[in-house]
Amino acid sequence: MPEDPADRPELREALAALSGRFAGAVLAGAVDKGELSVRLSKDALASALRFLKEEGGFNAFEDLVVFDNLGSAGEGGQRFTVVYRLYKFPGALRARVAVDVGEGESLASAVPLYRSADWAEREAFDMFGVRFEGHPDLRRIYMPDEFEGHPLRKDFPLAGRNGGA
Repeated sequence: MPEDPADRPELREALAALSGRFAGAVLAGAVDKGELSVRLSKDALASALRFLKEEGGFNAFEDLVVFDNLGSAGEGGQRFTVVYRLYKFPGALRARVAVDVGEGESLASAVPLYRSADWAEREAFDMFGVRFEGHPDLRRIYMPDEFEGHPLRKDFPLAGRNGGA
C-alpha cells in the first residue's frame, strides 16, 4: 500500500514537542491533511512562534488571517480569532496557529521573528482593529488615517458610516 502523502510524522513530532514545552498553553492540536494545526492561549503566542521557528524549523511566514466571531463566539468567547500560516522548507511542511483575542486586547507582534508579517499585521489592524504589541510601524495600510472604524468587522455598516452617501 502506498504511503499517504498527508501522513507526515515530522508534524506529529512538532506537535508533541510544542505540547510538551507549552503544556498549559496548547488548547488544541492535531495533524490533519498534512498540516499541523494548533490553538494557543494568547499569552504563549510569541514564545510558541519562536519555538516553531527556531526549534521546529518553520522558517517562513505565509500569511495571517482574522475571523470576526461576533455573534458566534458564545458567552465568554473572544471577539477575534487570528490564524498564522507558517511554512517549513525544505520539507514543505505547513503549520496553522490560531489564537483568540478579545475586543480591545492585543497580541504580540510576529514581526521580530518573521519580517514578512509586517504588512499582514498592519492589514489586520486596519481592517479589524486587532493590535499587535511590538510592531515596528502599526498604522493603517488601506484606509485613510482619519477613517473611523474597521470595515471588515461584522458590525460595520454595509453601506458605510454615512449610509453610502
